[in-house]
Amino acid sequence: MNIQILGPEFQGKESFDGGRIYAQKPLGFSGQGAATVRLGPLFYWSWGHAVKEGGIGFHPHQGFEILTYGINGKGTHRDTLGTESTLEAGDVQLMQTGSGMQHAETVGAGYEGFQIWLEPYLQEALNRKPMYTFFHDEEFPRSSHDGINVKTVVGEGSPIQKLVTDVNMYDIEVEAGATYVHRLLPNRTFAALAFRGKSGILWTTEANRVSFTNKDFAIVQTEEEVEVNIRAEDEKLRLFIVEIPTKVDYPLYNKAR
Repeated sequence: MNIQILGPEFQGKESFDGGRIYAQKPLGFSGQGAATVRLGPLFYWSWGHAVKEGGIGFHPHQGFEILTYGINGKGTHRDTLGTESTLEAGDVQLMQTGSGMQHAETVGAGYEGFQIWLEPYLQEALNRKPMYTFFHDEEFPRSSHDGINVKTVVGEGSPIQKLVTDVNMYDIEVEAGATYVHRLLPNRTFAALAFRGKSGILWTTEANRVSFTNKDFAIVQTEEEVEVNIRAEDEKLRLFIVEIPTKVDYPLYNKAR
C-alpha cells in the first residue's frame, strides 16, 4: 500500500502565450518541477487557467489519447482533421492522435480545464487513423446519494467508449461531513486532484489517514483490493479522479524525470 499527497510545490508548472495561460501539472514533463511524472499509462495531467484571452498555436501530437475537460469558461479547438468546436464547462473533447494530427486552442479569460494524456501501446497507436470526438456535459451519467455527487466521465454508462487505454475517470463532489468511497481493485492506481473546496481526509484503513487541501494531488497504489475513503471537512470538496492500472503489459515511452 502506498499513499502520497503532493502539494502544488511538488507539481509541475508552465505558462503559455506570454503568461495569459498558466498550468499546474500533477504530472508534467522533465524539468517542470513535478515529483511524479507518470502513473502507469497516465502520462500527463495539466490544470490550465486563462487570466486573459489567449491561445496555443498549431502543434503536433502522435499516438497518445488526449482528453480535455472543461471546468469553467470557453475554449475553441481547431485541428488538421477539419474540426472546429467550442468547449464549455463539463464538456469533453477527445483526440486519439494515432498516426498524427495537429491542433490549436484559443481560450477566453476565466477559462479553466484539464488536459489529460493517456498512453496506449504506441507502436500500434501510430498505425491508427487519428480521430476527434466531442461530448457534451449532459451526455454523462450522474448519481447522487448521502451528500455525494458523481459524474462518470469515463467508465460504466459514459458515452466515451472507444478509448484504447484502460482508464476510469470521475468528477465528484463531497458535501461537508460526507464520505466518498472508491473501490480500488488489486494492482490499480487511484489519482485525484482536489480543485474546489478547502480540506479533507483520505484513508484506506484507520491506521493510514492523511489530510489534504485544495490543489493537492493524491495517489493511492495497492496490490490488494481496498476502499479509498475521502471525507470533506469544513466545506464541499470537488475532486477529479483518474483510475488506471499500476502496470501495463506493453512497453511505455521512456519519459525522463
